[in-house]
Amino acid sequence: MILIYLLIGIVAAVLGALPLGATNIAVINTTLKQNAKQAFKITLAAGFAEVILSYYALHCNMIVRNFFDTNQWLQILIAFLLLTIGGFLFFKTTKKNSHSRRFKTSKYATGFLLGLLNPPVLIYWLVIYGVINGYSLSLTVDASFAVLFLFFFGVYIGKLITLYFYSKFSLVIKQKFANINTIINKVTGILLFFIGLVNVVKLYFI
Repeated sequence: MILIYLLIGIVAAVLGALPLGATNIAVINTTLKQNAKQAFKITLAAGFAEVILSYYALHCNMIVRNFFDTNQWLQILIAFLLLTIGGFLFFKTTKKNSHSRRFKTSKYATGFLLGLLNPPVLIYWLVIYGVINGYSLSLTVDASFAVLFLFFFGVYIGKLITLYFYSKFSLVIKQKFANINTIINKVTGILLFFIGLVNVVKLYFI
């Protein structure tokens, strides 16, 4: 019966990671521009970030929810960064340079920061805990070590599975298209800009 928490963690993480976000886009972009090995570094680090966010949401719960409700400047800042990066990538011209090695060495940091600096994911986990505790299951920081370990291990595995799927899907695309770097910059820029725009709309019009 205790293994149900492992399954819940996996399913919850998969559902949370399926919507296209900054981490997913980074995995796709890295797979297409470099290789799946570099993208997997982002995936590994993003998994740890997901565990930290989900634990923090479990520990703080209503405090976290109230923080983001009363500090809209943080949501505005994140939306602005997404809009800026998206616009930069869209208008960026693709060219070979000597800086690729530097980017390769920072994939772990990229995955961790993109996964951690993600308020919508934090809110998602707050909602998930409300759903879980609404049934006969009870998940709190006071639960046994075995329950917490299985749940958060499931969260990590679920995040890895989803991002790995995105990476494999990118390889299929890469095999079918040549000279794709410019296209990927455009698509990535549009997606990031769209995500930032959605955040702005949610803040001011919903």
